[in-house]
Amino acid sequence: MELMQLKHLPWAWKRGTDFLGTRYAIMCGAMTWVSESNLVAAISNEGGFGVLAGGNMPPEILAEEIAKTRGKTRNPFGVNLITVAPAFKEHVEVVIREKCPYVFFAGSIPSGRDIAAVKGAGLKLICFAPVLSLAKRLIKQGVDALVIEGNEAGGHIGPVSTSVLAQEFLLNVTEVPVFVAGGIGTGEIIAQYLSLGAAGVQLGTRFVVAEECIAHPRFKEAFVRAAARDAMPTTQFDPSLPTIPVRAILNEGTKDFNRLQFDLLNKVKAGEMPREEAQVKLEEFWVGALRRAVVEGDVEHGSLMAGQSVAFVKRIQPVREILDDLVAGAEASLARMAGEG
Repeated sequence: MELMQLKHLPWAWKRGTDFLGTRYAIMCGAMTWVSESNLVAAISNEGGFGVLAGGNMPPEILAEEIAKTRGKTRNPFGVNLITVAPAFKEHVEVVIREKCPYVFFAGSIPSGRDIAAVKGAGLKLICFAPVLSLAKRLIKQGVDALVIEGNEAGGHIGPVSTSVLAQEFLLNVTEVPVFVAGGIGTGEIIAQYLSLGAAGVQLGTRFVVAEECIAHPRFKEAFVRAAARDAMPTTQFDPSLPTIPVRAILNEGTKDFNRLQFDLLNKVKAGEMPREEAQVKLEEFWVGALRRAVVEGDVEHGSLMAGQSVAFVKRIQPVREILDDLVAGAEASLARMAGEG
């Protein structure tokens, strides 16, 4: 679907496309092991905005991935850094050295020093904001845009749903563009968030099954087979071992995680292990389990991190088809709102 055929969308998400420098204000969320140069470049080449997942990459590998992505697309893309990653400081140095125009901070609340470093280098910084008070603080510190992600999303999630966050943020934050994420699987819902004032959206789960995605075929097939209710969050057994819930398709890996959590909890309660060490071990589980599923295709014991929008994953298809489907649905929905449908 070419831009000239679109009547309503170009205006509805103009703030987002102007900010990103793209045809569509549709970002692909950074998914560890999944959002690498092939998928990121494919999305950016088709008019969306790909985001490279820094994750726990060694800094030199991150620099290589940025170079590979630049070799495959001339269009804008972002780099997502996790503030709690062991090499985060080095990752910040890499994106500054490589002059990556768009940097995302995910994980814990970023320090003012790290925000200033990225901003001082002339890069645009996008942060995730789970609560409104933090959003206001980040805006004061110079953050250029925000992503609000509801707990329908895949991977590590917060406690509040996308629909509630959207009302809270979009009706109260006007200073910077706000992108909505979590549970988005159709163009029709994109239109609804745009009408509330969103600058654009971020999706992850639907892009996992893109032909251009390097994830193992068995990983993709698990997404095609799954229903929304199969993507469930993990539970925290006891407050003495705080754990951030992770949404994934239920499998043996879910049981493996629960067994590990129970074992570590007993050790913490018995004084055999510090709480912080146990929390690190839980995170290490996800890093290893995700790699086993995405790279090796172990869909039984690996981690199948997916959002509830897995309900809208019907088949493996090219990035262009996925974007065309979303854009067509959003345009048609906006036309109906304008009384044309």
